[in-house]
Amino acid sequence: MSNLQTLKFFVTPEHDCSYIEKATAKTLFVDPQAPLDKPTYSQLTQHGFRRSGTHVYRPHCEGCAACISARIPVERFKLSKSQRRIWNRNQDILVETVAPRFDEEIYDLYARYINARHNDGDMYPPSQEQFISFLVESNQQTQFHLYRNRNGELLAVAVTDQLIDGLSAVYSFFSPDHDQRSLGVFAVLWQIEYLKQINLPYNYLGYWVKNCKKMAYKTQYQPIEILLDDIWIDATDDMIK
Repeated sequence: MSNLQTLKFFVTPEHDCSYIEKATAKTLFVDPQAPLDKPTYSQLTQHGFRRSGTHVYRPHCEGCAACISARIPVERFKLSKSQRRIWNRNQDILVETVAPRFDEEIYDLYARYINARHNDGDMYPPSQEQFISFLVESNQQTQFHLYRNRNGELLAVAVTDQLIDGLSAVYSFFSPDHDQRSLGVFAVLWQIEYLKQINLPYNYLGYWVKNCKKMAYKTQYQPIEILLDDIWIDATDDMIK
């Protein structure tokens, strides 16, 4: 089994940046052939790496450090007034946790979400092959959390990886027909409560990019920790505004 000392890494050529318009980026990938156990993957996450399918990566851009890893320290997290309203509004939701899988119900929700919310992004148009390679194929302890109303309608899916010190929130998607529920927020709040129940300290949210509107929601969870110079610190108002 590999560890941080024995892993090999590969850097991509420059490519279009997914977060900053007209910018280019480079990505550092962990050797895709290297077996990663839970402790090693957890360490990589602590150092700012993310997972997409079977690939583990982090930005490696020259002269740019806009992509900043963020995590919620769950014991110190405080609900805002709006988050408390969202939590209370969704108390009828039932959550089932299952292994990653492809089925028509889950994929249909994913496709509707991408078509409605991300039809200008890298994942448009959605396809079954893309869904499987992105979310179903995994070399980690991955879970699908299925959020349903009392009628059994699938409202949202949150995909997480289990870590030694918490969860890595890989991706979430939800019904575009229930905007009033703020399902994306509720999914994060549910993960925080779940982590409290299993006594693990962190919910890793991935990258926060200050000037990217799609990433702005991450700083609404307070306090939020960010990774600067390989050290996790509390983000101050001056940093995130």
